[in-house]
Amino acid sequence: MFELTVQREFCAAHTITIRGEREPVHGHNWRVTVAVLGEKLDEDGLLCDFHLVEQHVDNILTPLTNIDLNATPPFDAINPTAENIAQHIGDSLSPHLPDGVSLAYVIVTEAPGCAAKYMPH
Repeated sequence: MFELTVQREFCAAHTITIRGEREPVHGHNWRVTVAVLGEKLDEDGLLCDFHLVEQHVDNILTPLTNIDLNATPPFDAINPTAENIAQHIGDSLSPHLPDGVSLAYVIVTEAPGCAAKYMPH
């Protein structure tokens, strides 16, 4: 089994509701780690091209960058927690992965030492 990871960062503000209480709006430099996996390498010895994964992750993150997440789909309808952001990234990326490559996990870090991990399996 092979695993490939890419890391990205984006800036965005959010507020989340915890047990009915809405916290103040605040911003983060969100760090994203995406891992994909597969059993076989292609004829070039690659699981898949890093740049392909980076491009798709960038396309997912661009609409979330430098905005208030609460005002942007899908987070205008769901709580923009690190967990929900990780799932959104993973679910948005999965259909774009090459055959034989699947999403292993997405880690979203909103502050040093505070990360959420989404694993679709």
